[in-house]
Amino acid sequence: MSAAPTSTVKTALVIGGGIAGPVTALALAKAGIAATVYERHAEAAGGVGAMLSIAPNGIAALGVIGADKAVEAVGQPVPGVVMADATGRRLADFHGFPGLPATRAMARADLFRALAGHAVAEGVPIEYGKRFTGAEETPGGVTAHFADGSTASADILVGADGIRSTVRALIDPDAPAPAYGGVLSFGGIVPGDGVPAEEGMMHFAFGRAFMGHWALPDGRIVWFGSLPAESPLTAAQVRAVPAADWLARLRGLYAGHVPGEELLARTRPEDLMAVGPMEAMPDVPRWHRGRMVLVGDAVHAPSSSSGQGASLAIESAVELARCLRDLPAAGAAFAAYERLRRPRVAMIAGDAAAKNKAKAGQSGGKPAMPAPEQMFAPVHRYRIDWEQAVTA
Repeated sequence: MSAAPTSTVKTALVIGGGIAGPVTALALAKAGIAATVYERHAEAAGGVGAMLSIAPNGIAALGVIGADKAVEAVGQPVPGVVMADATGRRLADFHGFPGLPATRAMARADLFRALAGHAVAEGVPIEYGKRFTGAEETPGGVTAHFADGSTASADILVGADGIRSTVRALIDPDAPAPAYGGVLSFGGIVPGDGVPAEEGMMHFAFGRAFMGHWALPDGRIVWFGSLPAESPLTAAQVRAVPAADWLARLRGLYAGHVPGEELLARTRPEDLMAVGPMEAMPDVPRWHRGRMVLVGDAVHAPSSSSGQGASLAIESAVELARCLRDLPAAGAAFAAYERLRRPRVAMIAGDAAAKNKAKAGQSGGKPAMPAPEQMFAPVHRYRIDWEQAVTA
């Protein structure tokens, strides 16, 4: 890497301690910028969320900051994909690209704890119980305000505060809100005897309704499915409905579906994960303003259909740090970061939107599917070259 101008950014406030927050702080530290993470919850996401996966591109980006092993330790390798229709007819399969790390599936809370633990072990301060309420720029930097009356100042502020970002509203009061994807998401973990589930393979079944599943090491099956609903409900409203009522509706929708009917028959009300509405961020016009910038779901949250939400957040955190390392002024670094990231996240979001139509029953139950290798190659093979200097 050729010598880059010395950055004027030496310190950063990172708002949000989920996925993008700790990764951003670790990447900034690698770039020579001291960052502190501020998280509104009292701990590292105890019990937050359901299951998610980190794709090979996300694992590779974690490797840039030395966090890949910590995440791999809490995840189950599922490098392959089986695609089928709702009758059980196999349409295509994919066993991963040779030489790439395997996709890892895990509980969201386990990932949060792994990233936070690794960040702290590497010397990144994380302050919990800090609900961000606003910020103001000063001649020498930016000052954040928190609900407990405290403040903190640094050269820049990074909004890694999720799909309902407070920082996004500060950067652009007219920024779009999350968009509803037309379905409510549910999941569960059930006994797996007799349900086809190949080791290391994620199974997707498309038809009148979509369902995915994979086998845990102990033989149980994790499933995730969608219930089309014209009117969106908040996650709290979904959880307020008795699980038995949701199960009855899901069993009606998935009657005759392979393997949905069987998996739902094995699901008890207490086993049902009522995740909530599937949401995504529309195109966000402004990614940064002054000394503030957005990263992760705060600026580009594709729906869960992409399988890339966490991986894209990790990529963007690393890319932001690389730009701040090489471009002296924050504004120039933020602009370069947006230029490098916007086309990729738009491509993945568009693909996910098409999948959502299939899940919502808007594609006649016959989604057009390219060969898996063709579909996954531009996503999974993507790499950030940390050693390559960024130019304005």
